[in-house]
Amino acid sequence: MAQDPVKVAPKAFKVLLENDRVRVLDYRAEPGEKEPMHSHPDSFIYSLSSYNIRINFPDGTTEMRKGKAGEAIWQEAETHSSGNMGTADARALIVELKEPKKKKPRKRK
Repeated sequence: MAQDPVKVAPKAFKVLLENDRVRVLDYRAEPGEKEPMHSHPDSFIYSLSSYNIRINFPDGTTEMRKGKAGEAIWQEAETHSSGNMGTADARALIVELKEPKKKKPRKRK
């Protein structure tokens, strides 16, 4: 796993709550602000503002993610760097899950 986002980008990521099951982050990025490579576990993300974020993956691929205030999304665990490509601050609450994904039991034939 890459670096903890709170450690590599403390200006953008602040811990609001943490316990043995979740970590809640306040994410704020000014226009043009970039965060270095970091990882998130499976997470619930609630957008507090509209956003236009460029995501860069370790394999060199990129993806644009756009959204609106009030949207809620599920994000599978991933490693990426990111940059706010919009003209306003990007804001979100990120709820990172600490429990590992449970494997479905195998069906016997």
